[in-house]
Amino acid sequence: MRNWITLTEAARQLGVQAQTVYAYVSRGTIAVMSDPLDPRKSLYRAEDVAGLCRKKQVGRKREALAAGTIFGAEPCIYNSITTFSKGRPYYRGRDSIRLSDAATLEDVAAILWNARAPVSFESGELPLQGDERGRQCAFTSLAALAACGHSTLGRTDSALHVEAGRLVALIAQAFGARRGANAQMTHERLALGWGQDRDGAELIRRALVLVADHEITSSAFAARITASTGASLPGCLLTGLATFSGPLHGDASGRVRAVFDDVGRLGAQHVVAHHLQSAIPIPGFGHHLYPDGDPRAAAVLEVLNPPQEITSFINKVMELTGLKPNIDVALAALTAQLALPRDASFALFATARSVGLLAHCIEQLRVSKVIRPRGRYTGPALEDVAPESPAEGSGNTLDPATLDKNRLFRPVGR
Repeated sequence: MRNWITLTEAARQLGVQAQTVYAYVSRGTIAVMSDPLDPRKSLYRAEDVAGLCRKKQVGRKREALAAGTIFGAEPCIYNSITTFSKGRPYYRGRDSIRLSDAATLEDVAAILWNARAPVSFESGELPLQGDERGRQCAFTSLAALAACGHSTLGRTDSALHVEAGRLVALIAQAFGARRGANAQMTHERLALGWGQDRDGAELIRRALVLVADHEITSSAFAARITASTGASLPGCLLTGLATFSGPLHGDASGRVRAVFDDVGRLGAQHVVAHHLQSAIPIPGFGHHLYPDGDPRAAAVLEVLNPPQEITSFINKVMELTGLKPNIDVALAALTAQLALPRDASFALFATARSVGLLAHCIEQLRVSKVIRPRGRYTGPALEDVAPESPAEGSGNTLDPATLDKNRLFRPVGR
């Protein structure tokens, strides 16, 4: 390769205009010398140009990778909270399926929050909005706190854990949990509020532990974005739960419950046949993370005894499709067996997942960096606006190198 090349060659290799090459020279990125054959022209170090080309190519690859991960698959975010191994979810290295045999939601919170002291879900003075208990109460109560909440910046983990515990208690109470002399734990309070005995409370406990977190879900990502801005914990949790409430995420069990209603009216055989003949996917079966079956669902279903028609429906779907039930089926079956309020599946999921969402928020705070992906514009062509001419004699005319530098360091919108 020649050591020095012309301006035309440098601009062609870099894919830029001559003014940009001048800017690189002014910043010392590309060395320049006079052309021995024509002192009016300059030559540019070929090695410097080649190095810039390599950097630009790497930049393009990273840009394409970023666009692909954000919009084509899943964004990759480091976390030390939950991961998967051999088809099972682990909470900070602890097998969540084993934990569900005896742990409480409070025990899981201490693990996920990496708390040094036992975690308590005491509501304190946090008020509930409205007279009726349910989803609207949970969201409006949380929104009221978010409107006047304190920023998370500059606060210790222990202080955040106390507030987080109160927020989980608030969500549980909004869905009907009641305090009592023999109801100290969250599953006991929910069971009391829903008129359940000790056996029912035990089933609720197991379900809460199993759905407390599930790595970087859509709701966890949304909550982490909010946390990265220093927003209050109620605001962060509200963001996560709002995302969680979609029928393709945390409210998927509601779709299963609707199918169970059809099963109760029409019979398992009819409902399965209708879905298969109409090519309508049956909600609640299969999971992309668990090709061999959702272990959370198995851990719940193995201790349930739902109505016979629901059991027949589940078995029929597995037989004809080869798909196994996921956690949405398990939660819907649990609420059907215990005759819980219609929105109880979502209530269980939202109460437990509040623990995981808050864990992600607290972890994101320690990154100390706002999550701000760039957009790739695909709209109509920009209108052509003629540049303004500098005022005569103003002395504000900028050379090409300065103009390029100004564009390079222009701050990105917040």
